[in-house]
Amino acid sequence: MRRWLLFGMVVLACQGCAKKSDVVVLKLAHGLNTEHPVHKGMVFMAEKVAEKSGGKMRIDIYPSEQLGPEKECIEALQFGALAMTKTSSSPMEGFVEEMKVLGLPYLFRDKEHYWKVLSGPIGKELLAAGEKKGLKGLCFYDAGARSFYTVNKPVNSPADLKGLKIRVQKSPIAMDMVKALGASPTPIDYGELYTSLQQGVVDGAENNAPSLYTSRHYEVCKYYSLDEHTMPPDVLLISPAIWNRLTAEQQKILQEAVDESVEYQKQQWAEFEKLSMLEVQPKEGKAVGVQIIHPDKQPFRDAVKPMLESFAGTKIGDLVRRIQEVQ
Repeated sequence: MRRWLLFGMVVLACQGCAKKSDVVVLKLAHGLNTEHPVHKGMVFMAEKVAEKSGGKMRIDIYPSEQLGPEKECIEALQFGALAMTKTSSSPMEGFVEEMKVLGLPYLFRDKEHYWKVLSGPIGKELLAAGEKKGLKGLCFYDAGARSFYTVNKPVNSPADLKGLKIRVQKSPIAMDMVKALGASPTPIDYGELYTSLQQGVVDGAENNAPSLYTSRHYEVCKYYSLDEHTMPPDVLLISPAIWNRLTAEQQKILQEAVDESVEYQKQQWAEFEKLSMLEVQPKEGKAVGVQIIHPDKQPFRDAVKPMLESFAGTKIGDLVRRIQEVQ
């Protein structure tokens, strides 16, 4: 099935940056549904592109894995079959080594530190790191903090994770982190996760509140433990080959629209995160929902500390040091 899906993407190659009646059309695919604040940020970006170009440029967005899961969309970008995609930084680790740093647990002190890093020199360096691999970063979007949600067993400490099968993204760093906390990491495509939770293929997963809500995973899971172990951002990517086909003016229009969408998306995220936390909890007239747990985070930090220390003396270790030095 996936082979045929990729073949279909190849057929779309001539349309990845199509020019019809003097209108440049860029196709953007991602895995989130249309309620998600990251999707709304990209819709805002597309509207700005149309506005700034006087209708001479258009972004066509394909949400909800219509053109495949994250990894396949990233691969499609590499050979120019797709113009743009949005992915978490975690699956990017398999393509761009430097992106591993963004998946490390308890890397950022708080949201202010997070944005100082991502909008500063280190963030720009990370966005550019994939260009030689056919992946040009345009911006980072807020994807909040990831925490554990489980079907039957509450997680108050790392000891509660022992023996549980936890869905993770296809990220070596995420897998190592879950192992360090005592659970068994199980990579599953996001679109398959609801059924996997429902059928007991996995005992839980880890994600942010908006994703827990929009995916409706709260219908299956009983507990959401806010250990906030990682804050991997989402990344908006474009194929360098397609970027280079754009004129300097078109590139300027697109980048300006992207930059403006970051501020809009931050606002959308903050508002939707609050709404999501309310909506995933049980309330009058609603039979399903999760119990919110606020565990002591220090045991989680202690459990993963050796993982961070293992990168000492490496390229990733140097990035960790530089990020921690950002004030």
